[in-house]
Amino acid sequence: MKIITLLTDFGTGSSYVAQMKAVILGIIENVNIIDISHSITPQAIEEGAFVLATSIPYFPEGSIHVGVVDPGVGTERRGIIVKTKHHILVGPDNGLLIPAARRLGEFEVYEISNKRYMLKNISSTFHGRDIFAPVAAYIAKGILIEKIGKKIEDFVDMDPFSEVDFSNSKLSGKVVYVDNFGNIITNINGNKLLNKKKFDEELKIILGGRKYKVRFVKSFGFVKKGELLITVGSSGFIEISINQGNAAVELG
Repeated sequence: MKIITLLTDFGTGSSYVAQMKAVILGIIENVNIIDISHSITPQAIEEGAFVLATSIPYFPEGSIHVGVVDPGVGTERRGIIVKTKHHILVGPDNGLLIPAARRLGEFEVYEISNKRYMLKNISSTFHGRDIFAPVAAYIAKGILIEKIGKKIEDFVDMDPFSEVDFSNSKLSGKVVYVDNFGNIITNINGNKLLNKKKFDEELKIILGGRKYKVRFVKSFGFVKKGELLITVGSSGFIEISINQGNAAVELG
């Protein structure tokens, strides 16, 4: 059974996600639709790209991934299909899909242009339902990507994992995601810190212009309840957290 995953900034309080699933099931019934997340901050393309890039590698080969964080919907912004060796991604040409594809290895990008594989009536504000969902379903059904559009080279690129400075004794990066627990996740690869520091060392950090002293630990339980900590999170990146607390709320 084919797998189609969905990642959006739609939230779960409306019917938008259900409408996308309905379109997919109307084209191919024998499919497993999995929600990666619908809680991406609205219009936060880089955040969506980070979550996609850190989630997709865990899915079986042959999975198709639909990403919709699309503030440019209805404009000249193109829709694209990104083909990697073992996965396919579908969504807007705004950089959302590229970091995940790059982590998977070599990739090719195709513009979605053949209206045969879209819904007949296309809303200017809901391409997730009218373009990306049906395209993913048709690919799952066996339609060749080359029939849906032509290969392009001038796609929009983005890399939330760049902009990291490892010079001298400092590691500097940026916050790319805050999870449901309030853990502040950065784009700094955990291995970089592990190469410089040992667990239980005290570090000095600057976050939002404010300075903090914080322990670098293996996991949350190595500090007292309510204590600030730094750890390497499950995604492999540096996280700033509070044991049994919400770092994003407490640190602003």
